[in-house]
Amino acid sequence: MRCCLVVGAVKDKKILCFLQFGSPSKLLNFRGWIRWIGFNYSAQMGWKISFCPNTNFRTMFQVRPSQFELECRHTIRSHGRKLARDHKHDWLILLVLVVIEITLNVINPFYRFVGKGMMEDLMYPMKENTVPLWAVPLYAVLLPMTIFFLYYLRRNDVYDLHHSVLGLLFAVLITGVLTDAIKDAVGRPRPDFFWRCFPDGRDEYDRWGNVVCHGKPGDIKEGHKSFPSGHTSWSFAGLGFLALYMSAKIKCFDRSGHIAKLCIVFFPILAACLVGISRVDDYWHHWQDVFAGGILGLVVATFCYLQFFPPPYQNEGWGPYAYFRAVEDLRSNSLPQDALGTNQQRAATSSGVGDSNIDSAFDATESGRK
Repeated sequence: MRCCLVVGAVKDKKILCFLQFGSPSKLLNFRGWIRWIGFNYSAQMGWKISFCPNTNFRTMFQVRPSQFELECRHTIRSHGRKLARDHKHDWLILLVLVVIEITLNVINPFYRFVGKGMMEDLMYPMKENTVPLWAVPLYAVLLPMTIFFLYYLRRNDVYDLHHSVLGLLFAVLITGVLTDAIKDAVGRPRPDFFWRCFPDGRDEYDRWGNVVCHGKPGDIKEGHKSFPSGHTSWSFAGLGFLALYMSAKIKCFDRSGHIAKLCIVFFPILAACLVGISRVDDYWHHWQDVFAGGILGLVVATFCYLQFFPPPYQNEGWGPYAYFRAVEDLRSNSLPQDALGTNQQRAATSSGVGDSNIDSAFDATESGRK
């Protein structure tokens, strides 16, 4: 990483300095990388260093694009169709995942051996779901998509909207396929399996000691799908993806120490945790099922998020990789190659002059000649 310090014009006894991290050519081409430092001089107060813009509670949740980035708007109308064509194979894979998910829910799970001695932990009462099944897509899929669209209305960045929606759908569908595949393969009985198998309370076993159920076939089939928890894995996949998305957009890890940002990010995780707790309280799952489902959903959400976005703790974590590539391409195509080389030479020359001027100014200040 190279640091370039260029001194601007002196106006009203103020020397403006541009501090840029990167190559000198990027100073003239990409204003989004520039940070401003003001060196103010007055006869009464001497030299004063100020950093701007100042961070306050009102502005710390705002993502401020540079002037160059404001000129690089990518809307649904201008770039949406091309972006969808470029990712057509990804959308086809999503359809394949939907078909696999439906198939895994239709087939019967593995009917694990359940003996009489195992019934002690499987005799909890049957209860209705505190969080119904139809509500899971609402808060795990539609709610994050709504937030993605609201952010699009603010930034007009179709890359962010497309990749956030695509990443979210991949997160929940991959999680769903993995969860239901494990459910069908393991066939662990639920805590209320006894009353699913024997709704009248009269248990019956074959000569090997395995249960002979006479309950409803649908209840028996569902009773062998305890591990892992589907509600929990879907919740952590969708809301975990939303938490990563929000942490990047509000720059939660910018080292400014604003705990309010961290609290906002924890809200989706807390909601997912409460959903998992409700599955244990309703006697639909053991605690191990909920723990495994939460880990599974959060890990898949993290992998899917990092497929399209940088880590939230990076400086460019607020935008998708595709956006920065598009800005870089537009920036490189906006200037001819000969102009680019001239700008690099000018930036290097200005950097050397700026460094010597600043050194002279500080030496004069320290010696008391200013």
